[in-house]
Amino acid sequence: MRTKHHETAGGVVMDQSGRMLVIVRDIEREGRMVHEVRLPKGHIDPGETAEQAALREVEEESGYGALEIIADLGSCHSTFDFRGRQNERDERYFLMRLTDPRRGAPRPTGHEEALFQPDWIDPAEAATQLSYESEREFARRAIEALRRAG
Repeated sequence: MRTKHHETAGGVVMDQSGRMLVIVRDIEREGRMVHEVRLPKGHIDPGETAEQAALREVEEESGYGALEIIADLGSCHSTFDFRGRQNERDERYFLMRLTDPRRGAPRPTGHEEALFQPDWIDPAEAATQLSYESEREFARRAIEALRRAG
């Protein structure tokens, strides 16, 4: 089986009330509907830095574009099978602060992204409700970075 490699970047976005941005959707996976709670992220385009990709992806998927990166939350590697193909993914996330609460229209680049709806939730809730362990880990890293910063 051929392996597909992905490099992605995303944001753990906090608003002035201390809530964390998540994106939610209902999508069909392997013949059944699944409710996903996610962090915004996507592929790093050629010539783009991880920071640029993270900012772009958050805006494309959520509509929030007034963002400031305040910390690098690092990266993680995951391996998974999707549609009969092995995938290797390196994910990198940045802790971001929303600098203006006005939301523009999301700019989805594909059908699946168009299904996302943004929501703001308590960070501790996000750390348990996100659909994927790698994203729960980045939520925990963000909570710890904020705790250390006071």
